[in-house]
Amino acid sequence: MPVPEPWLRGPIHGLDPLLAPILYAFEQAREDLQQYTAPLSTAQIWATPHGFGSVGFHIRHIAGSVERLMTYVKQQQLSDSQMAALAAEHRPGATREELLAGLDRAFREAETVVRALDPSRLAEAREVGRKRLPSTVIGLLTHIAEHTQRHVGQAISAAKLALTLPPDPTL
Repeated sequence: MPVPEPWLRGPIHGLDPLLAPILYAFEQAREDLQQYTAPLSTAQIWATPHGFGSVGFHIRHIAGSVERLMTYVKQQQLSDSQMAALAAEHRPGATREELLAGLDRAFREAETVVRALDPSRLAEAREVGRKRLPSTVIGLLTHIAEHTQRHVGQAISAAKLALTLPPDPTL
């Protein structure tokens, strides 16, 4: 019998149920990306079939976006190094293992922040970006979860397309 999706595995011990959905989204992303990238070579990870973003880009983008958006949850602004990492998300080269390890690191750091949040502060205001656009803690957490899943879906599609391409010896 297959294992149910994370959100169907019961409450997360010690975590308020209002904070659980983001952790469920992270675990679902880990599992899906592990599964769908398993058969890919490094060349296929970085392939851009039909001009779509590569699997590698989507994995890096998820990790980077989680880190950047959690910066706003913590009431901080982005650093120069975060902006440089954003600009480099498309650059090929990292292996599947390196990409998934970076993703896991970003998720673990975000999970630490989420576990420390007081649920009574979910409606607190937060500012996003250089324009300091208005949001809330729960708004940011919701966006992080849905944005993660959006890019997981795109990575899965890119992985399926990459498997149909001939190998690229330049990567």
